[in-house]
Amino acid sequence: MRVMKPLVVRSALVASVGGLIFGFDTAVISGTTSQLKDYFHLDDAYLGWAVGMALLGTILGALTAGKPADRYGRKKVLFVIGVLYLTGALGSAFATNIVTLEIFRFLGGIGVGAASVCAPIYTAEIAPAKVRGRLVGLVQFNIVLGILLAYLSNTIVRNLVGDPTVDWRWMFGVMAVPSAIFLVMLFTVPETPRWLMANGREAQGRAVIAKLTMSSDEAHQQITEIQESLAASSDDSKVPFFTRPHAKVIMLAFMIAMFNQMSGINAILYYAPVVMQKAGASTDAAFMMSVGVGFMNLVATMAALTVIDKIGRRSLMIIGSIGYLVSLGFLSGLMFYYENALGGAFDGTSSILVLLGLLVFIAAHAFGQGSVIWVFISEIFPNRIRGRGQSFGSLTHWVFAWLTSTLFPPVIGALGGGVAFGVFAVFMLGQLVWVLKVMPETKGVPLEEMEAKLGLTHDPNAKADPLAAKGH
Repeated sequence: MRVMKPLVVRSALVASVGGLIFGFDTAVISGTTSQLKDYFHLDDAYLGWAVGMALLGTILGALTAGKPADRYGRKKVLFVIGVLYLTGALGSAFATNIVTLEIFRFLGGIGVGAASVCAPIYTAEIAPAKVRGRLVGLVQFNIVLGILLAYLSNTIVRNLVGDPTVDWRWMFGVMAVPSAIFLVMLFTVPETPRWLMANGREAQGRAVIAKLTMSSDEAHQQITEIQESLAASSDDSKVPFFTRPHAKVIMLAFMIAMFNQMSGINAILYYAPVVMQKAGASTDAAFMMSVGVGFMNLVATMAALTVIDKIGRRSLMIIGSIGYLVSLGFLSGLMFYYENALGGAFDGTSSILVLLGLLVFIAAHAFGQGSVIWVFISEIFPNRIRGRGQSFGSLTHWVFAWLTSTLFPPVIGALGGGVAFGVFAVFMLGQLVWVLKVMPETKGVPLEEMEAKLGLTHDPNAKADPLAAKGH
């Protein structure tokens, strides 16, 4: 028996392709870093800056996507994101100098940041309630799949082209294919009914709902749900965000997003081949090892999504934190041993050991932080500030992603991998303490009861914190 109409599936696939390109763009840079460094004669610090340009664009995209999506519609913003993806891919592929490359990577980064906000919103608003969770999860799954495909694509390009002076152009350019498919598919799907009804186009919204649902009862239920949601959120924009009553959830969102990136996850995703080459692997072997890292990321994410509602968010975070400490401690000690005791005499054995450490690390991340962060942030904020809370968490995440990814090359170049991995391990020790002492469990708690659980019961007559209003 069918539970979804073809239009629902097609619409969800469109958003998930946007997520796949998001993941692809995040990881494709990993195959180009050594070639970019040689081709444009970059030192470690400038390489970090050039790689980080896409993340600066991501920060801007995450910051600015919400208002256009509310004003012009989710579908129109997704179309702009597709254009940014396509422009970023082709512009990077044909860049004639490092500044041009940075500009187009920045534009692509804007698309990634905007997609991190708009793709889940589009899916959530287009999907009937009974399949919403699975379809929103499809976006996250495709982000991780995109990372794996980027590693695989880089390896294939390197083997087929085999010219270090042009390999990197093809690696960037490949992303134009899914970007073009994404743009074409957008013409076949509707605007979300919630946006249509929120903007005075109720007849169109009802018509779209009729095409998305399996029965008149289901359509009526979705219309009622949207109307109730719009009525409840009508005054949300007037509620102050940075107030004393909201301080606890704001800090929870900040801490989990900060720890997410201070694990070193994005730095390692971006520089995985470089790390393994430094550990003694040949260039070809390093690219193949990166595919293994991407595959482990996908498998562990799938495993976590099957149990997150059974064993809880804190349990996954505890398991992930312990895995972080084991893997990062192992990698740091291994790097110190080879860099100092053996004078940098890395060999085939050291590269295999580093690969094992990275596989444990990526599994720990995907099973813990990677599967928990966005679910947790979406659950802890009260309805009246949930949208702004999600944006705040996303902004924090991307700022720290930029920081770690920009500083990783100069730190590992000047101080070695032992120090770099050691710093990440110290932060993950802090995360474990935070999870054990501070992080609440949100599994199975209805969103309407979350405020009371966290001690945030809202007094609608209360005024904003005067200190927050004055900026103190």
